[in-house]
Amino acid sequence: TGPLLQHYPLQSVRKQSTPEPRKSAGILFSSIHKFDTMTIKTIQKRSSELALASIRDDASALPSPLLPSSILEAWNSLSPEVRAALVASEVSSVSSTQPTKLSSMSSLTSSSSNQSDSSSDAKTNREDVIVEEDPDNGVKTILRPLERAPNNVFELTKTTSRETTEVTKTSSSTVMTKTTVMTSTKGWRNVFTLPISYDVNMVPSGTLLDASNPQLLEATGVHPEGYNRRFAVIDEAIQDIYGQRILDYFSSQGIELTTVVIPGGEPDKRPAAVDKILDSMCEYKLRRREPFLAIGGGVVLDIAGMAACMYRRGVPFVRVPTTLLAIVDASVGVKNGVDYCCAATDETYKNRVGSFYAPSSCLLDTSFISSQDCRNVSNGFGEILKLALVRSVDLFELLETHGANLVKERFAPCNSVPDGVGQRVIDLSIQIMLEELGPNLWEYTLERCVDYGHTFSKLLEMVPGVDIMHGEAVNIDGFFCCLLSYLRGFIPMETVERVFRCMQSLSLPTTSSHLTPELAWQSCKDAVEHRHGAQRIPLITDIGDSVCVSDVTPDEIDRALELLKKFNHEKSGE
Repeated sequence: TGPLLQHYPLQSVRKQSTPEPRKSAGILFSSIHKFDTMTIKTIQKRSSELALASIRDDASALPSPLLPSSILEAWNSLSPEVRAALVASEVSSVSSTQPTKLSSMSSLTSSSSNQSDSSSDAKTNREDVIVEEDPDNGVKTILRPLERAPNNVFELTKTTSRETTEVTKTSSSTVMTKTTVMTSTKGWRNVFTLPISYDVNMVPSGTLLDASNPQLLEATGVHPEGYNRRFAVIDEAIQDIYGQRILDYFSSQGIELTTVVIPGGEPDKRPAAVDKILDSMCEYKLRRREPFLAIGGGVVLDIAGMAACMYRRGVPFVRVPTTLLAIVDASVGVKNGVDYCCAATDETYKNRVGSFYAPSSCLLDTSFISSQDCRNVSNGFGEILKLALVRSVDLFELLETHGANLVKERFAPCNSVPDGVGQRVIDLSIQIMLEELGPNLWEYTLERCVDYGHTFSKLLEMVPGVDIMHGEAVNIDGFFCCLLSYLRGFIPMETVERVFRCMQSLSLPTTSSHLTPELAWQSCKDAVEHRHGAQRIPLITDIGDSVCVSDVTPDEIDRALELLKKFNHEKSGE
């Protein structure tokens, strides 16, 4: 045990070693060497552990206790701190009764020597040292937890082994040279799991702004006694209808409400709208943990969420959706963003700039839907029908049977729709959306059935001067994808016609003159960019079921567009 100290006493090492200035510092230290050309001169290019192992091997073969200059040169190449640590380790090794055999490889893997299962990708030994192995790429990572933050911060040693083979042929022989190059890097790994939890609350219809209902006020957080002010971002359309009621609600609670009003149309979904909110927050002096309210449609909620994640690097906010589309879509996820006008390309990109940032809570009062016109209600059904097509036969049948009357009555109680049907449609839609988004909030998985209707609709919405709302564009896209499913043999024509009739009963457009072969194929190319290298286009295989495909061709698009012309469309998105 301890070959270095057996041949060379610690005293002699200290006498002849002269500390040198540290040669490198930083987060990452690297060392590279070739096993087949290993010499004492390469030790200073290797990690400290490999250097000590090589010194041991060379020293064990020497008969004299005198240190040769080559070993001193290698020893002195190490920083004083590293030398001290190695000496301490060696002293511990000498006092141990367990035999130790070190080499250039075993010195790096000794921390995992107690592991019995070498096939595991990540292993832990008695000292809480974690070993991650990636044999396919020749990578081994050793993680040692730091004392002050053992669950989050780890000292990291990563070794990468690369093997190359070179064949040289001569007239008389063939020479094969195999070279193994090992790279060792050191640093730190920080691990932190972001806790995400937010409630989506169904408020009894029509009660959110009642002074007797404390939900809205309570959602704005607990504040010190005497802190009697709040901040809200309000949709321009909601301000016109409910502005005074919102002020009266807070006034009745003894609260002074400061508001910033922004328009909620797609053309207004720009970075300038975020700046307007940020300016108002600075003027108001919003506190770091003070939730603010965002009341409005999906566009306003997206803009407000973007401002929330940017102000002071993140402040809490409460979503209060006021449109059918926002209630079932924008309010329940964690995505926020704005459309971006690029000076370099002179193009506008939908939702190109944004964030994943969860609200502190959501308050849903379906009575706001009655303030919308029928077209806006139909627009919301574009997203609801999408969910039915990819996930739920039950929801689709509810839309088939009651959808037309729900649009006409705007979800208000009526004799033509049985009690509870409207609420059931909304509940099912929200539940399906949350089930799909919940396990994949940050969209690490890019094959998502909820992307149905969101491949061709993006460019369709951004056509200059076009009058197509988001849910309408999603529906046009959705019906076009039905035709792609039919052409692939996924569904029969009977299913296509059934979907078509349901769409028409909801007063949704099913075609657009702007959906050209050029726009459709460009949409496929944009999908490859957005979905990281593959189209990943959801297509239904039955009502309530879907699959993602990545091999749609221009010829396939042309045939689907020709088939689209054969239907008797009642509404067109223009």
